Amino acid sequence: MSRVEAAVDKELDAKGNSELKGKIAVDGIKLMYQDFKKLFAGMELRQRPLWASTGTKSKEYSDVKYVEELIGPDTVNTVPPATLAAFVDHGKAALTLENGIDKAEADVKALKAAGVDLDAVNAKLLADGLAAFNKSFESLMAAIESKANA
Repeated sequence: MSRVEAAVDKELDAKGNSELKGKIAVDGIKLMYQDFKKLFAGMELRQRPLWASTGTKSKEYSDVKYVEELIGPDTVNTVPPATLAAFVDHGKAALTLENGIDKAEADVKALKAAGVDLDAVNAKLLADGLAAFNKSFESLMAAIESKANA
């Protein structure tokens, strides 16, 4: 989430639009969760949406932002240890994931109107992430092959 927020905020800064900064990652997840619920309505859930990269990277936002704002049923949050400690210290536990859906829809529409393509941002983040994982995998395989040859 923090990666989406950082990428969108950078695009907004380039366009001189600070109005939507710090909102879109959570808004997008809230809308995705609504789609998830519709898709799996009435089904026994064996898989759940997983919120990742939930440590806040920007000092502009609360250190527990992606924990507090995304609490809801049938979800998993991969909370980093420092973020978990911060949440235990001063976070507020409440069902928040389904709050502000209309506002989230309006924000995502406003983002598009501002000239930021969220699908393109997400596609670039996915490609960059896959490339990084691939590089790590290749490095791991080379280390294993080297040890096997030794």
